[in-house]
Amino acid sequence: MSTPFYVSPQQAMADRAEYARKGIARGRSLVVLQYADGIVFVGENPSRALHKFSEIYDRIGFAAAGKYNEYENLRIGGVRYADLRGYTYDRDDVTARGLANVYAQTLGTIFSSAAEKPYEVELVVAEVGETPEGDQIYRLPHDGSIVDEHGSVAVGGNAEQISSYLDQRHRDGMTLAEALKLAVQALSRDTNGSEREIPAERLEVAVLDRTRPQKRKFKRIVGGQLSRLLGAGAAGSGAAEAAPEGEE
Repeated sequence: MSTPFYVSPQQAMADRAEYARKGIARGRSLVVLQYADGIVFVGENPSRALHKFSEIYDRIGFAAAGKYNEYENLRIGGVRYADLRGYTYDRDDVTARGLANVYAQTLGTIFSSAAEKPYEVELVVAEVGETPEGDQIYRLPHDGSIVDEHGSVAVGGNAEQISSYLDQRHRDGMTLAEALKLAVQALSRDTNGSEREIPAERLEVAVLDRTRPQKRKFKRIVGGQLSRLLGAGAAGSGAAEAAPEGEE
């Protein structure tokens, strides 16, 4: 009888992590940024039906990169959790932190289970507060860990390079047009440093807008409104970008 092939637990976990990272890297990147009046989600997505960004609850948004069927299952589970908790207790008891903990437990259990493959997804859960200081952004990698982010975050295939670009240029108090323009510039940069143009038709954009009078702060930005914001961002950010470009 042959001896079973032995793989150390450390190597098994490393192999599962590498498998998940490669799957996520095949997807298009997306970014989430704070601006003066809320949080904006921006990603390249040619599909009009399969969304990367969704509303979870009144003030909470969801963004995901990776395999659509896997993060869609997680999104649906998050909506059910939020609805049940809000109905059982109070709407204010539904928070991004609580939702992130639920997702972390699910992803962590799947990642450590030898019976199934790890999920090839990376999530962002964001909640808009009454003030910019109350905004919350949590990034959840494939292994179920939770990273508390501030200002900006990128997930997906080229996330490391995009995050570096955003860290150098993002600032507090940006307008929506400025934040949107910065996000598109970051997504337009290829791994070799060159830039490409992403037309408005290929962008998916949504915001959590704290100034909306409704309880539900999530809304999508499409069509003419998106084109106007991109144009305003291009006009308003030209002078501001001159200094960083000259420093490089």
